[in-house]
Amino acid sequence: MAKIYGLIILVAILGGVGYAAKYYYDTTQATIATLRENNSKLEVAVDTAEASVETLQGDMAKLASLNKGLQEDLQKAEAYGDELRGKLSRMNLTVEALRDAKSLEGKMNGATAKLWRGFMDDTGNTNDYPLPDWLQQVPTGTGDQSGDTGGESSDTGSSSSEASSTN
Repeated sequence: MAKIYGLIILVAILGGVGYAAKYYYDTTQATIATLRENNSKLEVAVDTAEASVETLQGDMAKLASLNKGLQEDLQKAEAYGDELRGKLSRMNLTVEALRDAKSLEGKMNGATAKLWRGFMDDTGNTNDYPLPDWLQQVPTGTGDQSGDTGGESSDTGSSSSEASSTN
C-alpha cells in the first residue's frame, strides 16, 4: 500500500509540476501577446510624433520667413510714415486750405481712398471698388496744375504704398 500511496503522491507532484508549467506557459504567451500589441501601438505613436515634429519644424521655418517679411514691411511702413510726417511738417495746410479748399479736399479724399484700397489689398480683399460718392472730383482747369483728376493725388505716394509690398 505504501507503494500505491507513493505512486499517487508522485503522480500528484508530476501533475502539479505539469499544471504549473502549463500555467507559466499560458501566462507568458498572454504577456508576450500584450507586449506585442503595446509595441505596435508605440511604434504608431512614435511615427505620429516624428511626423508632428517634422511638421512643426517646417511650420517654424515658414513662420520665421513670414516674420522676417513682416518685419521688413514694418520697417518700410515706419519709413513711409516718417516720410509722410516730414511732408506734413513742411506743408502749411491752413494756407493751402484757404487758398484752394476744394482741391485740398479732393487730394485728401483721394489719398484716403488709396490708403483704404491698400489696406483692403493687404488683407486679401481683391474686389476693385469704384471711387466712393463722397470723394470730391476736382474739375479740370482749376486748382493745382499737377493734372490731378478724380481727386486721387499722386504726390502722396499712397498709390504705391511702400508698406503694402507683399507680392
